[in-house]
Amino acid sequence: MSMRYRTEAINSDGGDGTAGVPEGLTVTVSSPLNPDRDPAGTNPEQLLALAWATCLNATAQAVVARRTRTAVRVEVELHDASTGGYEFHVDAFLSVEDASGEETRRVLDAAHARCPVSKLIGGAATVSVHAEEFAEAAASTR
Repeated sequence: MSMRYRTEAINSDGGDGTAGVPEGLTVTVSSPLNPDRDPAGTNPEQLLALAWATCLNATAQAVVARRTRTAVRVEVELHDASTGGYEFHVDAFLSVEDASGEETRRVLDAAHARCPVSKLIGGAATVSVHAEEFAEAAASTR
């Protein structure tokens, strides 16, 4: 298999400061657990949600051959882990415009099987995918 693309991100400030891609995007990061956090900052939960929503919906668009609109929303929650520390609980919700529940599930299953982020996190016990009815408002925020 050949490599198609490579990038890297660097964070030297931890949960509060900046993180970035060399010669590209720089993001202010701010831990949601810090009471003095920068409200304009982002956090790993938001970045994970953006990454998976973008990847899964781009893959869903490939599955439907861009013949109809799809939308993906991802919810990420930070929980205390029973083994100490924290863990993410992540749910992705995919919808397909004018599709039945069965057709939406077929698109979701195909997209989830192909999406690189799904392949990375999909086996985790705290990760789930769901089909849902298409909502115009959700699609317009993308």
